[in-house]
Amino acid sequence: MKRLKLSDRLALVATRRFPARFGAAGLPHRAVVGIGGNVGDVASRFDRVIDYMRRSGRVRVLETSPLLENPPFGYLDQPDFLNGVILLETAMDALSLMRWLLWVEKRFGRRRTFPNAPRTLDLDIIFYDDLQKRTRRLYVPHPHYRERESVMIPLQFLEGMRR
Repeated sequence: MKRLKLSDRLALVATRRFPARFGAAGLPHRAVVGIGGNVGDVASRFDRVIDYMRRSGRVRVLETSPLLENPPFGYLDQPDFLNGVILLETAMDALSLMRWLLWVEKRFGRRRTFPNAPRTLDLDIIFYDDLQKRTRRLYVPHPHYRERESVMIPLQFLEGMRR
């Protein structure tokens, strides 16, 4: 794992799967998914999540950003987070993708105890094609992505977002 300090609060982290580029599959939908966590060996877990996604057949991972090590917000009495973004393709609609991501979180040990609690894995849809949707279960694009360094800094590194 390589670490590049950006400031006294932020650092970029590189692992086996972050950043990385993989081939396109030609599936009909593109999504940007945020990934975050701060419990246990997060960097290793994230690499395993990408490997799992690539084997799943449900999505095709196209690209991952470097990870950003950053302080928590909301509930502050917890370790720093690692956050990044994943560009992927899928044949699933946005709600099905969200349900699958929640299942992946659970498979990798996510337990929801209270808002902004420490977590093993957090997966959020940031963008799904050009969809704009606000329902109780799905809010796309993610409502607070512009306010979060944990999304905005990693997004700058996705080649596929510059097209």
